[in-house]
Amino acid sequence: MAKLLVPLVMLGAVAGSHRCPPRCLCPAAAPNPTLLCARTGLLAVPPTLDRAAVELRLADNFIGAVGRADFANMSSLVHLTLSRNGLRRLAPGAFADLRALRALHLDGNRLPALSGAQLRGLASLRHLILANNQLAAIEPAAFAAFAATVEDLDLSHNNLPALPWEAVAGMASLATLTLDHNLLERVPAGAVARLPRLARLDLTANRLRALPPVPGPPGPSLAAGGNPLHCNCELLWLRRLAQPGRLESCASPPPLAGRLLWAVPEEELACRAPAIAGAAADPAAVLEGQPLRLGCAAAGDPPPALHWLGPDGRLVQNGSRRAVRPDGSLELRVATLRDHGAFTCVASNAAGEAAARVQVAVLPLPVPHGDGDGDAEAGPGPSDMARAGGNESRVAGERRIVAAELTASSARIRWLPQRHVPGIRMFQIQYNSSLDDSLVYRLLPPSSRSFVLRDLAAGREYDLCVSALYAEGATALPTARALGCVRFATAGGAPGCAALPRPHFLGGTVIIVIGAAIAASVLVFILILTARYKAAAARRPPAAVASVCSQTNGTHRPPEPEPPPPPPLPLPPVLPPPAPMGAAGGGARGLFPSHSYPRRARTRRHGSLPRLDLPDAAPTLRPSFGSTHWMLESTV
Repeated sequence: MAKLLVPLVMLGAVAGSHRCPPRCLCPAAAPNPTLLCARTGLLAVPPTLDRAAVELRLADNFIGAVGRADFANMSSLVHLTLSRNGLRRLAPGAFADLRALRALHLDGNRLPALSGAQLRGLASLRHLILANNQLAAIEPAAFAAFAATVEDLDLSHNNLPALPWEAVAGMASLATLTLDHNLLERVPAGAVARLPRLARLDLTANRLRALPPVPGPPGPSLAAGGNPLHCNCELLWLRRLAQPGRLESCASPPPLAGRLLWAVPEEELACRAPAIAGAAADPAAVLEGQPLRLGCAAAGDPPPALHWLGPDGRLVQNGSRRAVRPDGSLELRVATLRDHGAFTCVASNAAGEAAARVQVAVLPLPVPHGDGDGDAEAGPGPSDMARAGGNESRVAGERRIVAAELTASSARIRWLPQRHVPGIRMFQIQYNSSLDDSLVYRLLPPSSRSFVLRDLAAGREYDLCVSALYAEGATALPTARALGCVRFATAGGAPGCAALPRPHFLGGTVIIVIGAAIAASVLVFILILTARYKAAAARRPPAAVASVCSQTNGTHRPPEPEPPPPPPLPLPPVLPPPAPMGAAGGGARGLFPSHSYPRRARTRRHGSLPRLDLPDAAPTLRPSFGSTHWMLESTV
């Protein structure tokens, strides 16, 4: 009985240690733990996988994504199959724990691209199958984890227009490279030659027009049918390897189109030496510091490669100042005096090479000098600023500052880029006239290369200096470094002549003169009016003065005799007001005592009253009374 229990306990222990996920098969007879979960309708990787499994097959399911924890801790897994799942996404580090994995099948899915993090950790991988996906791009770092171990790489039936050939060339153990049915247009020269163990290369059905030679014999087995090959002398190596039954055919040139390569005689695979149609500089002459472009057009079969030789005979390389464009043209971003001379355009292909010279004229920056007759020092000399700064632009060979586009009131100042001065914060321009001691300063951003001075006096000499303000250290104060000085004269008059008045000065003077004329006219007009008024007043007769009687409290001056008054007009009766209580006496004198209500004098006579003292011959007019006269009469 004990002998029967021991095997049962051992079987139970094995069954408990190797759990089999639902819908999967776990063959007990397999020498290593194996999980067969193909065609089981899985929508995701089962979470109850045996982490000690050696082989896992998940093909023909519906697993759309693989997460970071799906294959965690499966360090013993050697073979993983995820074919035909419609897989779209691989999480970064999804296979990071599969250090012992040797074969990974991801074919028949919908992966759009591969990044370096998705295949990280596959240090022992030998077989990577990525056929029949939708790959359009592969990062160079995607193959870095297994570049030294991979032996079989299948990227067929994808949408790859290019391949990271540098990463592929580093696969020292690669034996089979399958790239058929892609969109490849070019295979770099030497990429295949750097694969010493390559035994089979499949480039069928791509867009290749040329193929670089492969090493041999013996060399790798090559399949390149279905490409639009341009059959010329560059494919002689492939023609010599071709055998009846191979499918490489010619798409061009027209005489060979549609013919199988192995059936074309070698003498018909010819090349045409390059011929340069034209080479010129645009423009042909420039000032130093200006850009320049050199063009070169060449034709040949195959299309020739263009390169340039400088005036010193050295090959022109791409840099910050020079650049060779894809069309073969050479661009000089900043021309210097060293570029003066003849550049050579060289066109080369498998049939030979051709050369053409392009003459380039780089003119030094113009530097204004004195008249040279010795009279320049007779007038006022240069300012202290010019003597202190040092006119560097007059030193032979430097020519850093130049004054151009001179007019009567403006000038453009140019200077060369100062790449040798690190940390430039700004440029400072200071200038003054030789006839004026006051300095004018301008601060410009570090990207400036020219500046236009305005409001200058016509026909006058100016001394100008340009300085660069830079910092020598992170916390150092800005330091000024003189770049050069220049003297120039504005147009409109010879140096030393008096400049014409400025327009705004003339305008102010005219306004003052017009205002003074207007004020003088107004003053004369007032004086004339005053004189006429005084003359009219002198011719006017004196006005008659009526006698005035003044009556005060008990004292009065006897009145002058008056003409007899006219007969009074009938007036309506005036009822006297009631006498106040206790009033003494009655009558007008009791009501109106003289000391309280004096009679007012007739201060003025109404213009309509007649003169009563005139003779009787005067016409009799009806008198009219003014308001004051009527009030006095009513009171009496």
